[in-house]
Amino acid sequence: MCERMVRVMASGVFDLIHPGHISYLQQARSFGDELVVVVACDETVRRQKHEPITPDFMRVKVVENLKPVDRAIVGRNGGSIFDIVKEIRPDVIVLGFDQHFDEADLERRLAEQGLGNIRVKRATETADDLNATRRIVQKIKNMGGSS
Repeated sequence: MCERMVRVMASGVFDLIHPGHISYLQQARSFGDELVVVVACDETVRRQKHEPITPDFMRVKVVENLKPVDRAIVGRNGGSIFDIVKEIRPDVIVLGFDQHFDEADLERRLAEQGLGNIRVKRATETADDLNATRRIVQKIKNMGGSS
């Protein structure tokens, strides 16, 4: 009898790949056999965070070539997280340390949507000082006047 593969879903912007991203994806991969990563589309990044540094088609190409990742896709503009979950059908969703979801609330909402018993886990923050894109951008801005 064959054991069923455990599919894990992770998501993010992945604008400037840094050690925090690598740690997040390694942690996500450790929860299952297959890691599918949803890269936020440009419109979503603009609406929720900032103007993307690189376009989504480039970000997804970089992410899909990272060692822990089995498949990467660009998320849809205007859709809900539940739409993409229905498409990917993960067993586990791993949130980044700084993503603004409550794990228990998300599990409850997924069940209410009829999406089954999806476990939601949270990755831990890395100790690296440049483990977030906003920290890297801020450091570059700070260096601008010191040439």
